[in-house]
Amino acid sequence: MHKTVDVVIVGGGIMSATLGTLLQKLEPSWSIDLYERLGAPAEESTNPWNNAGTGHAALCELNYTPEQADGSIATASAVKVNEQFQVSRQFWSYLVDEGIIPSPEKFIVPVPHMSFVWGEANVDYLRRRFDALKNHPLFTGMQYTEDPAVIHQWAPLLMPGRSKNEPVAATYYAQGTDVNFGALTEILLDSMAANGATVRMNTTVRSVKRRADGLWAVNIVNEIGKTPSTVLAKFVFVGAGGYALNLLQRSGIPEIRGFAGFPVSGQFYRCDDPAVVAQHQAKVYGRASVGAPPMSVPHLDTRVVDGGTSLLFGPYAGFTPKFLKTGSLIDLFRSIRPGNIVAMIQVALTNLGLVKYLAAEVFASKARRVASLREYFPGADASKWYLYNAGQRVQVIKTDPDKGGILQFGTEVVAHKDGSIAGLLGASPGASTAVSAMLEVLEKCFPQRLNVWREQIVDMIPSYGTVLSADPKATATSLARTAKALKLV
Repeated sequence: MHKTVDVVIVGGGIMSATLGTLLQKLEPSWSIDLYERLGAPAEESTNPWNNAGTGHAALCELNYTPEQADGSIATASAVKVNEQFQVSRQFWSYLVDEGIIPSPEKFIVPVPHMSFVWGEANVDYLRRRFDALKNHPLFTGMQYTEDPAVIHQWAPLLMPGRSKNEPVAATYYAQGTDVNFGALTEILLDSMAANGATVRMNTTVRSVKRRADGLWAVNIVNEIGKTPSTVLAKFVFVGAGGYALNLLQRSGIPEIRGFAGFPVSGQFYRCDDPAVVAQHQAKVYGRASVGAPPMSVPHLDTRVVDGGTSLLFGPYAGFTPKFLKTGSLIDLFRSIRPGNIVAMIQVALTNLGLVKYLAAEVFASKARRVASLREYFPGADASKWYLYNAGQRVQVIKTDPDKGGILQFGTEVVAHKDGSIAGLLGASPGASTAVSAMLEVLEKCFPQRLNVWREQIVDMIPSYGTVLSADPKATATSLARTAKALKLV
């Protein structure tokens, strides 16, 4: 006799922990099982050393504000990402008020966000970007300068050793954050377990198959004893990072047909020297190289993890067919299907610049990597920095009737038409928008419950159902309230 539960969640990262927490609040009587194949939660993309941890709000990330053919700056993506991060902040603030997150400083701390560029064309771009955003309610307080002395005050490592004749510019947002999504995930999973959910590590979900009675047979194996078993679920969420694509393909749902994945690995230089770390208190983003994917935008970051502060620089992109950092070298090949191979070939042919960029990155010498670091920190001592492998990202490839295949940056919820199973594909901005992504799962999979849940959702997330940034007063109130609750002021 198989155990039957209301919900099975696959994966122990921030997405799974967020959905589980939301469901426990909305349906406390539902039984929830969560399975993670590794020995601890948040060991893949959610791990603080595997992601940028910026609290992506498009305050400094220039890839969200591309320059259009007519010279204008597109701001829609930046506004959307910032709005989504505010939704996350609202939910986290609610959890603080409820006592579920007793010490928010364990996962979120204030760190200013900066954009920094050099060269006349880039300075002109950043000036126009600032002009396009400065009056928007979500970007109020952003500062702009072309004065090297002011930039040196904001980020002392950037200017010494740089040519005095080189045009430079920067924006500065003092209320930025650094987020340890791994620590947040552990807090949420502990709360889920304390409230009756089954949270199991070292448990791999091998397959998810629909039964004639409508239930999903979730086939699992304990990685320690290699003991297989089956759990029946009314609803399944696949929040397994790069592994989600393969698992959804094996589920047989038609909605996953035509989807594929493009894996991109990353490395960072890290410095733990207190004397160097003390001189830089900001997340500084520049412009991506020509042909580089948006997730490869260079940045010199302050990272605060478990009470310790380090500096990171990167990412240095690379390629591996693995879909997870701890995945298999056959992951990419295992994902190829008749329904997605044309899209994959089309993406390869139309993104030759990206392929060339990744090839150059894979074979980049240490001297070249250090040279990239010194573009942001001219006085960097290479002996104080060491290279490490960060997380694995799988960008979404979608089949398009006209173009054949599109390489998509961002995340996408894929759900069966009856709402009984859903999964999340894609990468950045990822973790920072987890609450919005999981609300989308609820809306797609439980439309019949939304009217029942709406009042409670609004209690948790006051801006739910509205556009926060459309109301400057509401935006200011939300920013102030969440900053206070999360101890950012």
